[in-house]
Formats: sequence, structure tokens, C-alpha cells
Amino acid sequence: MTIKEIQQELIDEFGFFSGWEERYKYIIDLGKELEPYPEEYRTDKYKITGCQSQVWLYPEFKNGKLYFKGDSDAMIVKGLVALLLRVYSGQTPDEILSNPPDFLNKIGIEKHLSPTRNNGLNSMLKQIKLYALAYKTLSEKQSGQS
Repeated sequence: MTIKEIQQELIDEFGFFSGWEERYKYIIDLGKELEPYPEEYRTDKYKITGCQSQVWLYPEFKNGKLYFKGDSDAMIVKGLVALLLRVYSGQTPDEILSNPPDFLNKIGIEKHLSPTRNNGLNSMLKQIKLYALAYKTLSEKQSGQS
């Protein structure tokens, strides 16, 4: 599935809910469905700065695609991690870099988060883009050497 298709799927899913209380519950439920985060990656190296709660994001580059594992100690933030991983994990660095998270505005989430949570969400997005840029640059260097 493309990033645009996944974003549209999320927009459609959030459209089923009548209010933000239901949407928050859904976000928390998404967080509960994340696969367990490996303890060995629960280090400062993978910790996202700029988040009020603790957030970890571990990248893995396989077969030209970036896969992420993520976690947080706050339930709503863990759900936000799950949303971002659903959109960006399993995509190529180019796809990640060329597809902004338009779905966030369309579902209205940024209007319903506290400023500190919004900052944290933006920090997570920034880190995903930085990983994509780093792996894109690395793979371009490696293919240039071959």
C-alpha cells in the first residue's frame, strides 16, 4: 500500500467516529496493538528529543525500505507512534521524504493535542524524515561504489 492510500484509510477510519473522545480511545487502542519494543533499543540513541513523555523509535533498513519499531510510556503518545508507524514503516526513504503527513490535518488531530504533545508529534515526524534521509544517502553512496 502506498503512503497516500494508508493516509486515506486512516482519514476514513477517523471519519467513523462522532467525537474526539472516541478518536482518543481509538488512538490509545492502536498504541496497545504495537508489537513489543525490544528492550535493547530502549536507549538514549533511539529516544526522541522534544517529547514530554519518553518515546523511542528504532529504524531498520531492509531491501530498500525502512521499518520502524516504536514505543512510549504515555498511552496517547504510544497511539500517535502507532499512527506514524502505520503510515511510514515499510516504505522507501524516497516515499517517506516525498509524502508529508497530510492525514494529521485532515483528521484534525493537531487541533486536539496539547502544545507539548504537538511538539512531540512533530519531533517524531522529524526523526522519521531524518532516518529516511540518512538511509537514502547511505544507499546512494553504496550504489555509487558498486
